[in-house]
Amino acid sequence: MVQLARYPVKSLRGESLEAVEVGEGGLRGDRGWAAYTPDGGIGSGKTTRRFRRVDGLLHQSSALDGGPAPVLTLASGTRHRCGEPGTDEALSAAVGHTVALRPETDVRHHDEAPVHVVTTASIRHVERLLGAPVDVRRFRPNVVLVADGDGFVEDGWIGRDLRLGDVVLTLGPGMPRCVMVDAVQPGVSTAPPLLRLLGRVNDTTLGLQATVRAGGVLRLGDAAHLL
Repeated sequence: MVQLARYPVKSLRGESLEAVEVGEGGLRGDRGWAAYTPDGGIGSGKTTRRFRRVDGLLHQSSALDGGPAPVLTLASGTRHRCGEPGTDEALSAAVGHTVALRPETDVRHHDEAPVHVVTTASIRHVERLLGAPVDVRRFRPNVVLVADGDGFVEDGWIGRDLRLGDVVLTLGPGMPRCVMVDAVQPGVSTAPPLLRLLGRVNDTTLGLQATVRAGGVLRLGDAAHLL
């Protein structure tokens, strides 16, 4: 495993990790908060029944520091903690849209599944098809695994279990992709565009959805074993 990441506030940039507890709901703190629009939609890069497109969220970042809620670092450089007075107003001003930060309740913040897995083989394959480097941050995975080969190799793992250290994941279907893979975010090139290519070559999916069969502590560098 060469990358481990979580996104404490949905649709904001997240943080790289050395280790994290994993339970039934995924990585501790992952998508634990979200920015809600006045009509009750969840701020995202797209508009659906559940989500509302709010441009600018990816220009802000979120992290957990051991405090009671995530800390936001806005594009301006100012820092605010979710749930504290003035934070909603500061984020709303930063994105140009009225939003309110709320913790997850019975309405899940994950799009599809609690854990998202991508392999380096898939990234290499996409780079070859595009003829250009691709920053893995465009896919917002939790786990990036080293894999030999050149293709969407993880698609052949669907239905199997994957052990990573003490954690066992059950690998589900491919992860559907949306406009987020082509959304502008600081320090990440979004050229060439990806979404249309993925639609043409892999049914608009890349990587796998995963659920947690056995929790524990996930550590960067844990060996991966298909069961």
